[in-house]
Amino acid sequence: MNCDHPKKRIAIFASGSGTNTEAIIKYFENNAEICVASIFSNNPEAYVLTRAKNHYIPAFTFNRSDLYKTNRVLNLLQEQKADYIVLAGFLWLIPTHLINNYKNRIINIHPALLPEYGGKGMYGDRVHQKVWENGEPETGISIHLVNEKYDEGKIIFQATTPIERDDTPEIIASKVHELEYQHYPRIIEQFIRSDV
Repeated sequence: MNCDHPKKRIAIFASGSGTNTEAIIKYFENNAEICVASIFSNNPEAYVLTRAKNHYIPAFTFNRSDLYKTNRVLNLLQEQKADYIVLAGFLWLIPTHLINNYKNRIINIHPALLPEYGGKGMYGDRVHQKVWENGEPETGISIHLVNEKYDEGKIIFQATTPIERDDTPEIIASKVHELEYQHYPRIIEQFIRSDV
């Protein structure tokens, strides 16, 4: 991945397999102005680290103490010259010192139409299960700025998908994943361009 100056540099935070990360990397592969410069994970076993290696992107792992009690993660971000932080399936709350250093430059995607089905513990399949149990007629994605509370930052984009009567939570999940891959990279690009 070519990340020469003066490109805007994204650091992606992910905890798991990294399918959204893969979509974002591919989207920006030949972008003249924006690149994925680094990948950060709180899970040393996460497949997203293999994806980083496959694309020759520097990857870093950290633990709770690194994130919440020291400046290790912030120092690494600054060493990597990260301009923006993109959360892609990252499950920990972002600490205040990172939010202050990246004011309005951290964005996240949530697999539901916020403010519904957000908050601590509401992620991934748990969200789809709840949406299904409640018989919602539609679901979708919300892309939002990150603040000190789970899923409460300003919403910058939403997209919806209808839920059919015989959809299972798994079908709902796959519909939401399609929306994520389709929109998240594009909205990241728009967000960064409008910020420049």
